[in-house]
Amino acid sequence: MDRISESAAAVQPAEIIALLKWYQDAGVDEAIGDDPGALGRPRAAAAPAAPVQMVPPPRPVQLEPRPSPRPQAAAVLPGSDAATGDARRIAAGCRTLEELAAALAAFDGCGLKATATQMVFADGNPEADIMIVGEAPGAEEDRLGKPFVGQSGKLLDRMLAATGLDRSTVYISNIVNWRPPGNRQPNAAEIAISLPFIECHIALMRPKILLCAGGTAAAALLATREGITRIHGRWFDRSFPGLPAPVPTMPIYHPAFILRQPGMKRDVWRDLLVLKHRMIELGCAFKRDA
Repeated sequence: MDRISESAAAVQPAEIIALLKWYQDAGVDEAIGDDPGALGRPRAAAAPAAPVQMVPPPRPVQLEPRPSPRPQAAAVLPGSDAATGDARRIAAGCRTLEELAAALAAFDGCGLKATATQMVFADGNPEADIMIVGEAPGAEEDRLGKPFVGQSGKLLDRMLAATGLDRSTVYISNIVNWRPPGNRQPNAAEIAISLPFIECHIALMRPKILLCAGGTAAAALLATREGITRIHGRWFDRSFPGLPAPVPTMPIYHPAFILRQPGMKRDVWRDLLVLKHRMIELGCAFKRDA
């Protein structure tokens, strides 16, 4: 048995316990090793750390500047002032009714075009002396593509017959050429965009007499705030670009209004008598036996 073994054998258990307690009281919490003399020897010096190599920061990446996007022309929004300007420019370039109809069909500046079934341009005789302008197509007009059909159209036909007229001796159109949703009245923006086209329409027709059917048409063409009940049956001289002289213009009740207010038929009859007298005065074509 070597010396270490002999020393360990000579140590009693009570002494071992006392030694461990002394270590605990001294704060020893780590075994040094199996070598009993390690506690008295200095620790070997740690190997020097390798010098840190300083790596230069990466050079910033040079990004090529992107070319500025080319400015794009702003879209012409339906109902905008730009759309109204386009309407004036397009209408001014139309020289025939066919050109005007084609220009209107291609025009996207009126938002009503997106909700209507089709454009309602005109009906009747393009050579007629009398032109009638309503406000806008209704449901039946939108379906058939003609102005003043359905119950309103039938009443208009009876009114025309009372003065010796029919659809072969008049020409009929509207301020607005597309039906407003729900048969509502066209708003101010829709009328402003449509006005250059109907003014061109009238100038190309060169009528001897112009009838405004309803308050909306009268307000648009005569630039008046007076209601239809005050101005119906009165004559106004309305000038149009391209015409050498003003056109005698008379507001009348819209047939749809008469259907709702049958008590107005007496006023309608008076207006028709005034119209017939002016037709004779101006030499307008009509059935003289009526």
